[in-house]
Amino acid sequence: MLSIAERHKRIMETLNKDGFVTVENLSRLLDVTSVTIRKDLSYLEKKGLLYRTHGSASPISPHISERNVVEKEKLNIDEKKRIGIAAAKLIEENDSIILNSGSTICEFAKNITPQSSLTVVTSSVTATQILSETEKVNLFLLGGNFRKRSMSVIGNSSISFLSNITCSKCFLGVDGIDAEFGITTSNIEEAELNKKMMDVSIRTIILCDSSKFRKKGFVKICDIDKVDIIVTDSGISDSMKNLLKERGIELIIA
Repeated sequence: MLSIAERHKRIMETLNKDGFVTVENLSRLLDVTSVTIRKDLSYLEKKGLLYRTHGSASPISPHISERNVVEKEKLNIDEKKRIGIAAAKLIEENDSIILNSGSTICEFAKNITPQSSLTVVTSSVTATQILSETEKVNLFLLGGNFRKRSMSVIGNSSISFLSNITCSKCFLGVDGIDAEFGITTSNIEEAELNKKMMDVSIRTIILCDSSKFRKKGFVKICDIDKVDIIVTDSGISDSMKNLLKERGIELIIA
């Protein structure tokens, strides 16, 4: 049987490898009771080595605060560029797509080069500026209240417009993806708008770098099962890859 110190070492090794551990899995792995594992996790949390949630633990708190889009643009730049390139390959002939706002969405917009007519509906002022220079794009910027923090529009006017259209694909940038809580963002009105975007689209595609996994924004957009495709980078953990596969979600690694 492993000593307490050896158990703690194994727990941290597993956590650092997978980015997430559960009491149930650790109990099987270390051949001890769930009560023992909970005591171990409680001790490691007090040492500042992990963050406990119900029945599981993560390296840091999963809860995130809202950031200005200018701040987001400086984070994980190379990963976002690769995600944008990969996502652009999902556009098909004569597509009609919806984009929300965010730094990863803007990288996607930079790589949109349609070979035939493409209709784009977006809430992002920045993506609109980028796509205004792109040929063969029929571009619609949603109306509503301008939100400087995200350089986007929100509100009833945007939702009203979406009620009268339908699109083939919805591309969403998000703040967090948690297996249990779902897909999240940090603003209530943006979450409502994103839900409507999904409702009027045939397929939903999430664009996010791997730092967004196991994180929770303030507001839930949808359950993870409502998503068709996730485009991310190679930093995603094997455990999350397996979970998404089990849920029937297509994963594209950029």
